[in-house]
Amino acid sequence: METKEIEKLCQRCKQSYSDSSNDASSCRFHPSFFVCRRHDDQKRYYELKPDDPPYAAKFYDCCGAEDPNAPGCVTSPHISYDD
Repeated sequence: METKEIEKLCQRCKQSYSDSSNDASSCRFHPSFFVCRRHDDQKRYYELKPDDPPYAAKFYDCCGAEDPNAPGCVTSPHISYDD
């Protein structure tokens, strides 16, 4: 009799996975939030104020990617909601 693996849902990337396919690089995610601050000099990040100029950008706080659909900048094993 064949045992069927239980599919789990990853907390970070929201993909389904099984324990047998879960390795150190299975999950790709951003460890920080997508934020809205200006980062004009790439060294300091500022909170947006009402008078801020229109070049204020939205980006991931962890890696600076400005596309909200950018692939994650960190990999690790998946983490289940059941773990």
